[in-house]
Amino acid sequence: MAAMTVSMPVTPWLLVRFGYRRTYIGAILLLLAGSIAGGMANEYALVLAMRVAEGLAAGILQPIPAIIILRGFHPDEQGKAMGLFGAGVVLAPALGPSIGGVLVEWFGWRSIFFVASPFCLLALPLAARLLPHSAPGGGEVNAEGTRLDVVGLVLVAAAILLGLNGLSMLEGAQRMAGVALMGCSAAVLAVFVAHQKRTAQPLIRLELFTHPAFARGAIVAFVYGSALFGSTYLLPVFMQMALALPPSQAGAVLLPAGIVLAVVIPLVGRAATPANRWIYVVVGLALLSASFIAMIFVGVGTGLTAIVALAILGRVGLGCVLPSLNLAAMEGVAPGLIAQGTSLVNLLRQLGGASGVGLIGVFLEWRLNVQGRDAAAAFHEAFVLLGVLTLLAIAAAWGMRPARARSR
Repeated sequence: MAAMTVSMPVTPWLLVRFGYRRTYIGAILLLLAGSIAGGMANEYALVLAMRVAEGLAAGILQPIPAIIILRGFHPDEQGKAMGLFGAGVVLAPALGPSIGGVLVEWFGWRSIFFVASPFCLLALPLAARLLPHSAPGGGEVNAEGTRLDVVGLVLVAAAILLGLNGLSMLEGAQRMAGVALMGCSAAVLAVFVAHQKRTAQPLIRLELFTHPAFARGAIVAFVYGSALFGSTYLLPVFMQMALALPPSQAGAVLLPAGIVLAVVIPLVGRAATPANRWIYVVVGLALLSASFIAMIFVGVGTGLTAIVALAILGRVGLGCVLPSLNLAAMEGVAPGLIAQGTSLVNLLRQLGGASGVGLIGVFLEWRLNVQGRDAAAAFHEAFVLLGVLTLLAIAAAWGMRPARARSR
């Protein structure tokens, strides 16, 4: 997840330098190599390296479809297109635990790597046939000789990695080292911002944050990522540790929710318009928060049906947010900043996801140590934390209302 977050800011430059087709195919080849080599690895260092390679490739790939949608579709059709695209984006982490539990139980951990290979082989000929050679906007590849902001990339990568590693060390004997790393991360981030303001070709266009809708959408994207990935990690672990369910059954609980999610996202995409996108974001965050807070009523004696129902409620909330968030955040952004803005929203969502998993892991470890044998109580507190964080994002989402709605 850290590797995915680090590579996302590079996508706009890669598209300008190499074009859609070569950038996409190159990232798919890297993902395929990581999948095969990781599945065949016999050393932990190689397993970790290939996982990083897969993350780098995925970080480059994620913003590209959204950039194409914003560039190639009329505003009235963007919601439908984003709904179809968004089904895949959220369906993967929604169904991942269900499929992953079965794969690990039946075929072992190597199957988690190999499962990506057939999708890569399918994507390669499709990309070669369907994606244009051009840069964003239909322009010529590398027309202006744009250079990569290497200094900015190193600084933002250092800030992200220092922050995530510091966050993971906040519980236990390494607490002070974790605080120091997070302080270093904040200092490096300040240097990065100063560098972006001075350089002629910045890695991230900070003027995007002068657009109120984008700035608020960035906050929602970060919290949304935290909730999505934090809950995807927390729920299966809760069912295994606190409810003593086997991995395959814990993963299967999320399967009906994933199917519902796949249905909700396209429907919301079709219904969302520039005037009501912010409403779907607010409603989705409210449903997601409710599904987290209601987990305090789930215990060993709770039937699986109730757990499935809460998972479905949360996934309906996710389905309301995703197709609406990117479009609402990009409202009013200049066409020349679309690639940068889309990549930045994806970056913040991914950074939120990595931070959410780290935060929940540290918080859960702390509460498990405090609660002792009452593991369920520790998990309940972690779910409440996710619920409160999601509720706080509603204030930012409310500020994404169009100007006419705010004046009423």
